[in-house]
Amino acid sequence: MAISISVVLLLLILAAIFLRNGGLKVSHALVCALLGFYLASSSIAPTIHSGFTATADIVGSLRP
Repeated sequence: MAISISVVLLLLILAAIFLRNGGLKVSHALVCALLGFYLASSSIAPTIHSGFTATADIVGSLRP
């Protein structure tokens, strides 16, 4: 759960930066948010979740 909250915060910060710089319009941000909600309720959601979890595990196991 901590990883998903971190991803949400990262995406929220990136969206805010894009909105402020004019690279992302409010309508585009709303479409992206709606897409996220639809993906979360679809049958592909567990696959996306396991992919993010596997990626986070790989990145977490890397030692500099």
